[in-house]
Amino acid sequence: MEGLPLLGEPGFWAAHLADLCEGESPEAFGVDGADAGAMLECLHDTSAWPMFQVPIEGGFSIVVHYTSGEEYTSTDHFPVHPGSPDVVMASTDQDRIGPGLCWPELAAILQAPDGAVGATDPHARLLLLLPVLGDSAAPAEAVGAVAEALISQGAPDACEPLARRLLGGHPMWGAQPWTFDVDERSWICDGEHSPRQTPLGDHLPPYWRVELEACLGAEPHA
Repeated sequence: MEGLPLLGEPGFWAAHLADLCEGESPEAFGVDGADAGAMLECLHDTSAWPMFQVPIEGGFSIVVHYTSGEEYTSTDHFPVHPGSPDVVMASTDQDRIGPGLCWPELAAILQAPDGAVGATDPHARLLLLLPVLGDSAAPAEAVGAVAEALISQGAPDACEPLARRLLGGHPMWGAQPWTFDVDERSWICDGEHSPRQTPLGDHLPPYWRVELEACLGAEPHA
């Protein structure tokens, strides 16, 4: 199911980000509980499996895919490109894979390429990919960026505490330390469950790996 039309529905962001702020009232997102509950049911519908495409440079997209069985719903995140193998960035299935992005990488892909199709609004892109993030060194401006995105989607102005909580990482893996490997030209995560303990796309042919790293290529500031 194409998920893009769901982005404008009441309760979507409260449902999509529910795992990152368990126990938080939907009113913190500016919606009521009934709307959030209905959207959660939609996202977990075993016949729906909604999918969201976040286009980035080089013809790549990061896909956010809800997969639901009778007993369990997981959310998978992976970059795709025609002709290249899939690379899992994060997954909330029983194997728990994540985090898959650090803040410099996420900040670098908030703007969609010209003419892109899919989720192109920077605020929506940030919130869609927030569950993939897990960065213990996310800078102060990250809080402001997340709060701004939340407000753009209907959250009250005083949502900075919610933004801080959302930056704490998914409970399956939390916020983890990252370092930039100059030789590999890739961010490396120290998290136990992260697929980024090795360079992103390490198993891909060299051409695809270089292209993928260039898409996310946010080197640390000197």
